[in-house]
Amino acid sequence: MNDRSAVASAGARPEDENLGIGANLAYGLQHVLTMYGGIVAVPLILGQAAGLSPGEIGMLIAASLFAGGLATLLQTLGIPFFGCQLPLVQGVSFSGVATMIAILGGGYAGGGIPAVLGAVMCAAAIGLLITPVFSRVTQFFPPLVTGTVITTIGLTLIPVAARWAMGGNSQSPEFGSTANIGLAAVTLLIVLTLSKLGSASISRLSILLSMIIGTLIAVALGMTDFSKVSEGPMVALPSIFHFGAPTFHAAAIISMCIVILVTLVETSADILAVGEIIGTKVDSKRLGNGLRADMLSSLIAPVFGSFTQSAFAQNVGLVAVTGVKSRYVVATGGLILVTLGLLPVIGRVVAAVPPSVLGGAGLVLFGTVAASGIRTLSKVDYRNNMNLIIVATSIGFGMLPIAAPSFYEHFPSWVSTIFHSGISSAAIMAILLNLVFNHFTAGNSDQQSVFVAASDRTLRYQDIAGLNDGDYFLKGKLYDKDGNEVPVLGDEHDHPAPQPRHPGPGALRQTSDSSA
Repeated sequence: MNDRSAVASAGARPEDENLGIGANLAYGLQHVLTMYGGIVAVPLILGQAAGLSPGEIGMLIAASLFAGGLATLLQTLGIPFFGCQLPLVQGVSFSGVATMIAILGGGYAGGGIPAVLGAVMCAAAIGLLITPVFSRVTQFFPPLVTGTVITTIGLTLIPVAARWAMGGNSQSPEFGSTANIGLAAVTLLIVLTLSKLGSASISRLSILLSMIIGTLIAVALGMTDFSKVSEGPMVALPSIFHFGAPTFHAAAIISMCIVILVTLVETSADILAVGEIIGTKVDSKRLGNGLRADMLSSLIAPVFGSFTQSAFAQNVGLVAVTGVKSRYVVATGGLILVTLGLLPVIGRVVAAVPPSVLGGAGLVLFGTVAASGIRTLSKVDYRNNMNLIIVATSIGFGMLPIAAPSFYEHFPSWVSTIFHSGISSAAIMAILLNLVFNHFTAGNSDQQSVFVAASDRTLRYQDIAGLNDGDYFLKGKLYDKDGNEVPVLGDEHDHPAPQPRHPGPGALRQTSDSSA
């Protein structure tokens, strides 16, 4: 009996399926390629802001790859009390970039990178202490909330795919050129073609194969450069506190604590989202284990010269589009990240993949995340409640910083830190509105006709299961085909329920003055 049949016969969780070394390597590499641009972007931005040399920036990037790989292994494989054991790729979080740049320019004594690393370590330690609070909020994440957040995750990532498709570097004269966008379009076409015409295995590997083929096309057209692959060391072990011992400053730590709170919200959303996508149970214990792994990774990462760690939303999209649910696939991706951190030459090869190729594949990946959220929202009951307005307001609120990146520019820095992320904005709004309208129901109107009218008129099967051929409504009463009144269970429960009967094809005959 092979691994897959053994898993199926044992009734194990879908994420525990082991596909074998070959498949794990292929799908794991696909995960790394999907998030590689994102994981190197933060150290690149911070290194430039700190005025580091190219060599030092390279060390920041290698440290982030190494720390992200370790964090991914902890999250996917898990140890007691740490790791949700779900297919989540960990890496440097974008949510703290603005705050860390502010710390770099804060004028702290002995500041710079050491001040950032010290703030990250202290804030992560505080986050580790408060994870029990966040692990008990699963009851406030029904499909109404998780669907909204998953949809927003996908929508907020679309601009990333667009920038990649245009060339990645907005300062380049080729940014937005027809050649870049054309290469992205060809990559997208390859993804769709392989998904339609290929076998199940090829279809699952369509993202990876399209990136390889797209890169080869780019080489043939002279749109990528592998000449720098041979430059630099082949092997580089991570240095401990290479940029100096961390320094600790109250203002920097407080600012980073806000980032950690945002990270906890986003990670909670990602854990619940991937659980929903792969169809596995995520309870408060599992959520707590995932959050603790996140915070422990963020606490240890500065030792190697990296920053706050969080789940990568784009890889949640990859899980959705490929249907590969195995956490061992993502753990293999974590091993690849660790290897990239130790072997900079491999990282330089991966870095040579043109951004336009990533953009073509990313459009499918990120769109799939949004589609998964829409599928989750289809499970929500919108009848005679405020659920529609909760979804609408939350998604709209989440889109504000995406549609207008400078929306919070004149607000206090703590407001910008919390709400500059569309994901955290939508998550916070959805949670609060769900509490206000669905948990604290005092004062709710029972006539939300404006919002109910926006949903299609539908009947549930259980509402008509007791009907039979020829039944009809007349002046608010139900009659059978012989004209005998059928008792209907009312709100006062003063009538017995009709016995269930199987309706025939012509059940519930309409009359001229009644409606079905």
